[in-house]
Amino acid sequence: MLSDKRNKYVIRSLRKSETELLKDFLYEAIFIPEGVEPPAKDIVEKPELRVYTDDFNSQKGDNCLVADFGGKVVGAVWTRIMNDYGHVDDETPSFAISLYKEYRGQGIGSQLMVKMLELLKWQGFEKASLAVQKANYAVKMYENVGFKTVDENAEEYIMVCEL
Repeated sequence: MLSDKRNKYVIRSLRKSETELLKDFLYEAIFIPEGVEPPAKDIVEKPELRVYTDDFNSQKGDNCLVADFGGKVVGAVWTRIMNDYGHVDDETPSFAISLYKEYRGQGIGSQLMVKMLELLKWQGFEKASLAVQKANYAVKMYENVGFKTVDENAEEYIMVCEL
């Protein structure tokens, strides 16, 4: 779908054979504040996190795009209509996104977000949502691609992008 000559990556759809990668990227999506010990990898098996990955590609709103560097998937953005932290209603897909640490800060996440928003609009969705920790540096990226804060709690912003 997209190739960046400088970084030599392509944005493409997740292949059925790659769905297990979503657990890796879900773990990478967990915001770990500076100086805090990361949780064990099996945290992604908790029921409140499994909603992001279980039976992926089986329901309306399930979409996943990946950043592929010469055959290695280094980042993923996926959406699904689910009762997650960013849930606003039963018609709005929620976002999850992450990249391996060494690929962050290069604009890849922004490109993944833009391409996913285009795909959702093409599919007829009116908006998309996400939840993000207030201290997460990604808040700025979400704002830059069109998300606006619609609610918040002590730790997180709930953001929506009108398509």
